[in-house]
Amino acid sequence: MLVLTVDQVDSRHHADRVEHAIADVRDRHGAALAAGPERTAGDEFQLATRDAGAALAIALDLVRDGGWSVGLGVGALDSPLGPSVRALAGSAFVAAREAVTAAKKRPARFALVVAAQHDPDATATLDPLVRLLLALRERRTAEGWELADLLDADPDRTLTEAAELLGISTQAASQRALTAGLRLDREARGALETLLTAADGRIGA
Repeated sequence: MLVLTVDQVDSRHHADRVEHAIADVRDRHGAALAAGPERTAGDEFQLATRDAGAALAIALDLVRDGGWSVGLGVGALDSPLGPSVRALAGSAFVAAREAVTAAKKRPARFALVVAAQHDPDATATLDPLVRLLLALRERRTAEGWELADLLDADPDRTLTEAAELLGISTQAASQRALTAGLRLDREARGALETLLTAADGRIGA
């Protein structure tokens, strides 16, 4: 199971954003979640999923949004399973707690931990790869994100179609995509999803 523990940064000096974030996650990824997001403590929420792609997408969205420390944990769940994320426990939640604690000390505010008792080498393999992807995204300009969002919103949309929507030439869109690292980003996300799925599969439920 993959668990996200998400903590709002400096919530004492900012309005509470947890409910808005929970609603957004439910709206965009609810069907892929084994246990939907719930506030678990003050300015923190958690969720659980078996869908590595959904877990990675949610984590990347929250990091991009800013204002969150995001911990992604991979591990097992204790039986019997509870009816909601607040009633669940297990090594996945312990790993997610360790991850969000580490995330609070990092500039990107993200960390990934795979429960060591299940896969002792996986954290050292996976965590740096996600942080490399985040580093690539940190350099992306607003124009690069504008193109990325258009292409992500419709997997069948071509670069030429996106260029028309943006009112720029296909050549300009191609250069923008290259500068923004869009192909590398997509390939990296696919590879990470495969690796996370494999890590979760080695653990089981």
